Amino acid sequence: MSALFNGRHRELLLDLLRLPSVNPLEAGPDDPPSRLPEILQRYATAAAEAGFRTVRLASPPAACLDRPGVPSTVRAAARDPRFLADQPSLLLRLGPERSRAHTVMFNVHLDTVAGHTPPAFDGVRFTGRGAVDAKGPAVALLAGLRAAASHPAVGRDVTVLLQAVAGEEGGALGTYGTRPLLEAGHHGRLNVFCEPTGLRALPRATAAMTARITVAGEDAVDDHPDAGHNATVLLGFLAQHLAARLDGAVPGTRVCVAGLHTGRTHNRVHGTGTLLMNLSYRRTADGDRLKTEVTRHVAEALRHFTERFAHTREFARTALDAERITGLGWDKQGLPALDDSDPWAEELLARAGARPAAGDPGFTCDAVWAAGLDDAFTTVLGPGCLAANRAHATGEFVDLADLEEFAGVVRRLVTFFAEAVPAPSAHRPP
Repeated sequence: MSALFNGRHRELLLDLLRLPSVNPLEAGPDDPPSRLPEILQRYATAAAEAGFRTVRLASPPAACLDRPGVPSTVRAAARDPRFLADQPSLLLRLGPERSRAHTVMFNVHLDTVAGHTPPAFDGVRFTGRGAVDAKGPAVALLAGLRAAASHPAVGRDVTVLLQAVAGEEGGALGTYGTRPLLEAGHHGRLNVFCEPTGLRALPRATAAMTARITVAGEDAVDDHPDAGHNATVLLGFLAQHLAARLDGAVPGTRVCVAGLHTGRTHNRVHGTGTLLMNLSYRRTADGDRLKTEVTRHVAEALRHFTERFAHTREFARTALDAERITGLGWDKQGLPALDDSDPWAEELLARAGARPAAGDPGFTCDAVWAAGLDDAFTTVLGPGCLAANRAHATGEFVDLADLEEFAGVVRRLVTFFAEAVPAPSAHRPP
């Protein structure tokens, strides 16, 4: 059998890898400007060869940010009108608009994290930013869909939707890419989010919330450190206390004690600073419990800090004012988690060659916005693995063999879906 991921797909992937699409929330001073609109246009052109029609290629409406769950970092960035204008998403369709029961939807993101590097292909492996997360999966998806389109029922009896979105990286969590498309009804009976899973079909996706603990005290000269508030000592104490108390506090959740920053100079006491914590959960209710635990343990830590340092020479003022100068806020919170189940869809995925999820807890991605869809099943599925393929790190790669295998799974999944779903005419009244 001839390869599905052929030379044209290889060239397309290298082309997309050459064009930077770093999410603005990730971009640093050394990152080139994002060319995401151009990438999406090239992707749409390639999809048109398989019969897909562009339904929408446009920036998200500003109103999508006036919703619960939008991270504060996204709201702040969107004060610049160019932010949303430069972050369009693409909706493609094969076949006419049909009922959800006769529609399968695929979602893939084409924005990346920072660190754009020149791409390469050595005949076996693609390297470059986005190779596995998720430009490689995006092109392999097209290869599989192009092959599936040759089945007479695909497009005739069932419709395929394809979302190619911005706003997955940078902590945006799909709030201005995937979420508006799903809320507009662009989804199906089966929804597949293309992320690196090692070709395991994960019917779940964790959600995440970000706690921001700030200290707003007064600086002091190093010759009189007792005169100021030592944010470094206070936040360091809080970081260790919370790490110990929150580890395993809510089963099924993960706690990432992330960045701590107060200052870079050695000859002063830094009175202000920030501690960030990222907290993920598999069930929405567990997220609520974890937020309660964070709030409780921050208050507990401040009391312990005061008790521990109230009688010291250098930190007595910090201890006395600890509760007053410390605040807990949330950069993002209230996001849903996906935990789906459907024997019919899971059997279809297995027949197509997707591997079982087993005990894999999943990870955070845009699929959370498909949680709770009526009469629908959602899975996360794609080639490669986030850790093993160095996603978000130097040397990110994906192997040609994995892209070919994923294209085959997509082809079989779409054709099996078309054969399993009754033709629309069977539902029409006599």
